[in-house]
Amino acid sequence: MPNTPFLLYSDGEGNIFEDDTLFAVGRAGWDAFEVPEDHWIELPEGGNLYELPGRRGIGLDVETGEMRLCEKGWAVAAFIPPAHTGLFIAAYETMQGAPTLPLFCYTAVGWRDNKHYVTAVRIEQDIRQEAAGYDEALIESGTAHLLKAYPENRLVKHLMENCCMTYHCPAAKNFALGRWECPVPTSPACNANCIGCISFQPAEESIVSTQERLTFKPLPEEIVEFTVPHLMNAPFPIISFGQGCEGEPLLMWETIRESIIEIRKHTDKGSININTNGSKPDAVEALCKAGLNSMRVSTNSAQKHIYEVYYRPNNYQFEDIVESLKVMRSCGGWTSINYFVFPGITDSEAEYEALRILIRETGVNMIQWRNFNIDPDWYMGKIGMHETGEMLGVKQMMELIREEFPDLKFGYFNPPIERIKGDYNSSYAGAAK
Repeated sequence: MPNTPFLLYSDGEGNIFEDDTLFAVGRAGWDAFEVPEDHWIELPEGGNLYELPGRRGIGLDVETGEMRLCEKGWAVAAFIPPAHTGLFIAAYETMQGAPTLPLFCYTAVGWRDNKHYVTAVRIEQDIRQEAAGYDEALIESGTAHLLKAYPENRLVKHLMENCCMTYHCPAAKNFALGRWECPVPTSPACNANCIGCISFQPAEESIVSTQERLTFKPLPEEIVEFTVPHLMNAPFPIISFGQGCEGEPLLMWETIRESIIEIRKHTDKGSININTNGSKPDAVEALCKAGLNSMRVSTNSAQKHIYEVYYRPNNYQFEDIVESLKVMRSCGGWTSINYFVFPGITDSEAEYEALRILIRETGVNMIQWRNFNIDPDWYMGKIGMHETGEMLGVKQMMELIREEFPDLKFGYFNPPIERIKGDYNSSYAGAAK
């Protein structure tokens, strides 16, 4: 295994070391696996390493070839930046009393030739959230400019002071820089109770939300005030309803419809998108008729029973999200699924078959292969997945889907209208060919 990296461990004091007696391995479901050498790539810029307290890393003994624990310290995982999809989770054994991990992704990582390597693929060439593209001085000046330009706009204040400057949201940073996709949160309420919700967690839960949820209902005029200039002036502009700092935007569909109608009175430029759970097909149809261009529906699975035990929907069911995708396509809109990738579940044979059916049934245009930000043990316990079944491997599953559905696009971000209209692979400001 000459090109396989060595296992990493942490001493609990913020220091990370290699263990050159163990090769790094990966995890899918509950089990650890040797990782094919071509599944390792250098950790991309913008990635981070995490200590996993109360967990011992699993590696492959360099001498014997047997799996064993690293007893030298705590396990280590990597956060991989946007545009990359993880192929294996960090492999570890959880000790009794270990804390639940916060809502981040935990990709397998190792060390070789003075470099960090992770099990991942670059799924999207768009550079809109590249770490190198963010100049903090420009972001601060852009934030100050927007707050001054819209002094009474509660939504601009929320996006700049909370999302951009406090939580360092990449989409809010791009808004501050006047480019590409602009976030438009609209709903403080939600009709799902997602186990891994990043903006709301019950007080009795063992994890906390990573950010605060929007606390007010924006008015259409507040939305129109800053989105029209963005659509008119930004390169390859998109405005997106439905963000991580809010509930479900379709609960505010009347406000969104009114906003879209008013926006289109001022400009026909750019793309209007909604990121949603797809729970209200009738609302989707109304928004399409008003001028909605694209929709991204989030799901952890193409299987109803796995979806519903995670989302815990109120007054809707899995069939509604399927119908929403169909409605959007029938209206001529672009559809994506925001597909939470969890090695061992996403690439199971049952999930693969269910995904094929979903693609054929809905005619979805794009899969956004997103990393699932969640404690693996906690998640699998919550959804009642107590053993690892037969699996294909995430990379092989992607290849099989691509082969069967050659017109289906793979990516990580909502495409601008220029790509939606047909020149999908074009080079544009913020994307590479």
